Amino acid sequence: MDTFLGVFAIALGFVGYAPYFRDIFLGKTKPHAYTWFVWGLLTGIAFVGQMVDGGGAGAWVTGVTAAMCMVIVLFALKWGEKQITISDKVSLVGALVAVGLWYMTDDPLLAVVIITVIDLFGFYPTFRKSFYKPGEETMATYVIGGLKFFIALFALGNYSVVTVLYPLSLVVSNWVFVVMIAIRRKQLAEIKSKQISNI
Repeated sequence: MDTFLGVFAIALGFVGYAPYFRDIFLGKTKPHAYTWFVWGLLTGIAFVGQMVDGGGAGAWVTGVTAAMCMVIVLFALKWGEKQITISDKVSLVGALVAVGLWYMTDDPLLAVVIITVIDLFGFYPTFRKSFYKPGEETMATYVIGGLKFFIALFALGNYSVVTVLYPLSLVVSNWVFVVMIAIRRKQLAEIKSKQISNI
């Protein structure tokens, strides 16, 4: 059952990324390269931490996600958001510091705690961009992103803070992001509607 859920979560991940890649090519979605690089790097570290602590099939989706994030980084460099802020650079530096701390501590628990915190900060550039440009992100990808990690939680071979913390944080952050986008799209649509009615 663990293997089935792990494979299902991976398949769900591919389904979730399909509309994202489609929207990038159509020019609708403009990913932020720094955010996706931070996600790819940290997800890769989390995957190693999960595997070391016996995460089993439930950790597979984390590894696949890391690879997909890095692919999106390549696309983002050409078709993504070009506005790079100081906070974006801080997120990137934080990710690199996390890698250094991970190697220095050699402790899976500390590594995953650090990764989880930095990943949330790494989400900031996309949150910031999407608050002002909610139409430039593909909501379905984040809905499915949260769902695949939710399913992966049930496929974990061992339940501990190390194996659960990171995927659980991804469930919460993805779905909070979706709610924010939905609210902002509605707000901006109402503002535009009022502006048109006042003409």
